[in-house]
Amino acid sequence: MEKDLKALGIKVEKKKEFDVYLVRQDFPILHRTVRDKPLIYFDNAATTQKPKIVIDALVNYYTNLNSNIHRGVHYLSQAATTEYECARRIIKTFINAKHEEEIIYTRGATEAINLVAFSYGEAFLSEDDEVLISHMEHHSNIVPWQIICEKTGAKLKVIPIDDKGELILDEFDKLLSERTKIVSIVHISNSLGTINPIEYIIEKAHKVGAIVLVDGSQSIQHVPIDVQRLDCDFFVFSGHKIYGPTGIGVLYGKKDLLEKMPPYQGGGDMILSVSFEKTIYNVIPHKFEAGTPNIEGAIGLASAIRYVQNIGLDVIYDYEMELLNYATEKIKQIPEVKIIGNSKNKASLISFVVENVHPHDIGTLLDRDGIAVRTGHHCTEPVMRRFGIPATSRASFAFYNTFEEIDVFINSLKKIIVKFK
Repeated sequence: MEKDLKALGIKVEKKKEFDVYLVRQDFPILHRTVRDKPLIYFDNAATTQKPKIVIDALVNYYTNLNSNIHRGVHYLSQAATTEYECARRIIKTFINAKHEEEIIYTRGATEAINLVAFSYGEAFLSEDDEVLISHMEHHSNIVPWQIICEKTGAKLKVIPIDDKGELILDEFDKLLSERTKIVSIVHISNSLGTINPIEYIIEKAHKVGAIVLVDGSQSIQHVPIDVQRLDCDFFVFSGHKIYGPTGIGVLYGKKDLLEKMPPYQGGGDMILSVSFEKTIYNVIPHKFEAGTPNIEGAIGLASAIRYVQNIGLDVIYDYEMELLNYATEKIKQIPEVKIIGNSKNKASLISFVVENVHPHDIGTLLDRDGIAVRTGHHCTEPVMRRFGIPATSRASFAFYNTFEEIDVFINSLKKIIVKFK
């Protein structure tokens, strides 16, 4: 696995021993029951569960630190500010950004993409420019670019995918030109599990003068990220995907680009001076953080990152690949089930369809056995149309899942199939 990670341009950390049953003790929700059955949570691509250390960080903030940040001279305000900015430093180190001010807090990856589209895009795109995305993008990495292209007259181009769910790189090379100004690409597909060759994409895009945004919503929790090594111009992710709170996300951007971009929103904290005649904007990162932020969310996210670092993302990756391979082999033994997305390089999720059974029925009946999976189009309707299906069921695994849980899931799935025969 280490060789696979290096081939994808992913930083490899020193291996640590891993005990899934010990790890599970850190997650209170994993010990509850659902419909009188032990909870089996296979919906991790939608959101991950939270370790007690993150829950405790949120409780501690509201119990001991609750105050607004940056402007207060009193003790609580200064203490909250210290924790909030310490979280920024932790995130900066985690993804190996060059400067702290390159870390912008957002509500999530969706807002981060919108920020770049509407700030950078509106300022620097013009008629006949092109924005390049892929066929496997989440709606959050499609719709903002559609809107900004309509506003600026730029054209949206789409990299096609093949039957395995992989980008057709020859077509990507053909689409690239001097008219390409932005490439916005998902690192790992949330509906197919495909791990895209983003180093190759970034290098090629830069050769034609394009900037690259990487949507790391599904990669930040699975593989080590080094934004300097990748040389991406922007990288976005959501805290709730990496065992942190909802409502907090991160936009990483290269300092020189962020400094050129106009503010995305106006309000408190993003200004240095305001008069009715003229407003002087604050420096980055504050220029893009208008209003009272999600203070406890940032602190909770930092706590989640420390937790993940303590385990080691290389350890997490290896274990999750074992889960993926085990579940894949089990599912392949069921003739009525078809896996959608069979990329050679894949993250720990399986989208599948069952012959003559609607995915929503699969999800509902699995839930009766306490098994949580996601059903639907997963905010990737173009992917569903590409494969000629309305929806899939999706089981997505995290490092706190077990092989025994997969066995229960497989047995439950087999029973459902029998019911519909």
